[in-house]
Amino acid sequence: MKKLIKDELYSLEEYSNMRTEYKTKVRAHKENRIVRIGENVSLHFEDYLTMRYQVQEMLRAEKIFDAAGINEEIETYNPLIPDGQNWKATMMIQFNKVEDRVKALAEMIGIERATWVQVEGFDKVSPIANDDLERETEEKTSSVHFLRFELTPEMATAAKQGAAINMGVEHAAYTQTCLPIAENFRESLVNDLN
Repeated sequence: MKKLIKDELYSLEEYSNMRTEYKTKVRAHKENRIVRIGENVSLHFEDYLTMRYQVQEMLRAEKIFDAAGINEEIETYNPLIPDGQNWKATMMIQFNKVEDRVKALAEMIGIERATWVQVEGFDKVSPIANDDLERETEEKTSSVHFLRFELTPEMATAAKQGAAINMGVEHAAYTQTCLPIAENFRESLVNDLN
């Protein structure tokens, strides 16, 4: 999949003039890339457009316009764009009440490693989690994790040919499945594959 390069980003002025329209476009795109697994876990699958939006927003918020600063943001977010043989997702663990979240995060240590995707007809794929830094302690896990699901060429081919895609979490404190994910999500994720 295409990676971000400086020459394809909008200047701060250009982005400011088009931000509302661009935000609407990205929000509609993201609707087909967020898979809820039960009530409290969602996987936000990243791609070129979601990361371009993230970089544009960071440049705007931090008022970064120099080449070194722009390149630093690109280097930060490019690793979150799929490589054609994988899916990359931000895992969000959410609870409405703070006290519920605190209790759950203490019980959910290791949940990111208990998450899986499966192309119908193949074994479940566990993620490579949190390449950037450790996101858990002995007392609790983080509410945000970064996951990479590496697929075999055969899995990618089957998905592109229409095989169903399943997802789930099998953790002692949280077990939920999405069997299969809806077709709009499947179609969007298949576009990430070579």
